[in-house]
Amino acid sequence: MKISLLLCGATIAALVPAAALVDDPRDPSMRNAEARARDSAVTRRLNRQENARVLKRGVTWRVVRGGGRDEAVDGDYAAAAQDHERDMADYARNRARYERDMADWRHAVAACRAGDDDACDN
Repeated sequence: MKISLLLCGATIAALVPAAALVDDPRDPSMRNAEARARDSAVTRRLNRQENARVLKRGVTWRVVRGGGRDEAVDGDYAAAAQDHERDMADYARNRARYERDMADWRHAVAACRAGDDDACDN
């Protein structure tokens, strides 16, 4: 048990400094401009490949809105924000209407329990 704990500790101690040096600005292999440009090009290519994967996945996903609209999700943040604001306003109106209806119902129940037979028809 103690040996495996020591082995784990030694492994972690050996790997942490290596992980910290992955993006070391004082790395000797990145001292010349050509190596930095090559590294930058590789990073840019990887970023573009990942962006292409995300866009490909995103374009095939479709959203059906409550109003019956079917639209492709293409990253149109402004339209999505407007839709969200409209949905939140609709929710607030519906919630306020529900609260009013519940208050009316509670008032009618209290009146019915107090003996007002006309309030019991609700």
